[in-house]
Amino acid sequence: MMIQEKATLNWASILTWTILIFVLIFTVAPLLFMITSSLMTRMQILRMPYSWIPETFHVENYVKAIKGNDGQWMFARNLLNSLIVSLTVAITTVLIASITGYGIAKFKFRGRNIIFMLIMATMMIPFEAIMIPLYMVATSLKLQDSYAGLIVPFLVSAFGVFQMRQYLTTFPTEYLDAARVDGMGEFRIFWRIVFPNCAPVIATLSILSFRGQWDNLLWPLLVTQSEKMKTVPLYISKFAEEKLTDEGAMMAVAVLASIPMFILFGFLSKYFIGGSAVYESRKG
Repeated sequence: MMIQEKATLNWASILTWTILIFVLIFTVAPLLFMITSSLMTRMQILRMPYSWIPETFHVENYVKAIKGNDGQWMFARNLLNSLIVSLTVAITTVLIASITGYGIAKFKFRGRNIIFMLIMATMMIPFEAIMIPLYMVATSLKLQDSYAGLIVPFLVSAFGVFQMRQYLTTFPTEYLDAARVDGMGEFRIFWRIVFPNCAPVIATLSILSFRGQWDNLLWPLLVTQSEKMKTVPLYISKFAEEKLTDEGAMMAVAVLASIPMFILFGFLSKYFIGGSAVYESRKG
């Protein structure tokens, strides 16, 4: 019996590791292709079978990616625009969503559930349905071709409110009551007790909000006109449309555009591991 159980466990382990290895390969292979091809010439990239190690390292692909096909060196400015917009939206989303989620989760007032359902109902509306009215509002307020036009429509997220509310419902109310007994005000309770203990959900929401704006192509395409106010997705789109663009330079642009996301995820990833254990212990 013991031998059969051990054999079953071994086969289960082998199957699990096989699946994980295949998932790892399918996840890492595109990234590895992007990095290696960014250091190759067009002919080396198109050669079959593909060589995963470049024969010679063509660093000029990165120079061309930053310089642009038009030679205007707009990548740095567009990268700065994306950083400003993405960071601002991530910060405001976390702050507003955490305050709203805390109020809905921990304060009992008339109409609380209705307000929460109305917030959730906005998630059912696709952005494409409100895109044109939103653009008309931005035009009437003269927010075109400005940071305000890129940031203001995304200051808060209904999904962020939902995520914070669901996490804070598991937050022990006893801590809040003890702080009130000690004479702490609600604002101080939030900043000193609640907010610091929301690191896992804050990290998750920050990454999702940052990535959402970093990859946003449609709205900046509508609201910006000048090259100086465009973002990285627009730069990549224009770079790919140029007739003189080669595949190596395109991969170099993709690598450069991916670096901020890797840095952010690497910086915040430690909160997922520690935070998931805390969340599971609260549920238990």
